[in-house]
Amino acid sequence: MSRPFDVAGRIRSFRHAFNGVFVMLKTQHNAWVHLLATIFVCGAGVYFRITRSEWCWLILAIMAVWTAEALNTALEFLADATNPASHPLVGKAKDVAAGAVLISAIGAIVIGILVFGPYLLHFIR
Repeated sequence: MSRPFDVAGRIRSFRHAFNGVFVMLKTQHNAWVHLLATIFVCGAGVYFRITRSEWCWLILAIMAVWTAEALNTALEFLADATNPASHPLVGKAKDVAAGAVLISAIGAIVIGILVFGPYLLHFIR
């Protein structure tokens, strides 16, 4: 049964979502690495005046890494809540989720090289 649209409910939803981002930043060291990388990449994009389509690729890459990190964090919290003791299957689930973050980060690095490579070569020359 769905409830009718409620503006206050939507505002609460956004509040919960922002709280989730803050929890991730507060509890996950790798989120800080992602934040620094995001700031660096955005600064480089502004400095090199990259094109609109290049911004789209970088934003998609940044979004993919942050989404993977958030889902990994959520899975870790749920796994720890359901089984605080060490269990081989929980460990495997956490490893796979961490692998997803790694895959997205490697993809983001490749996109960064493709976007910034020509700018860096021109800058060096």
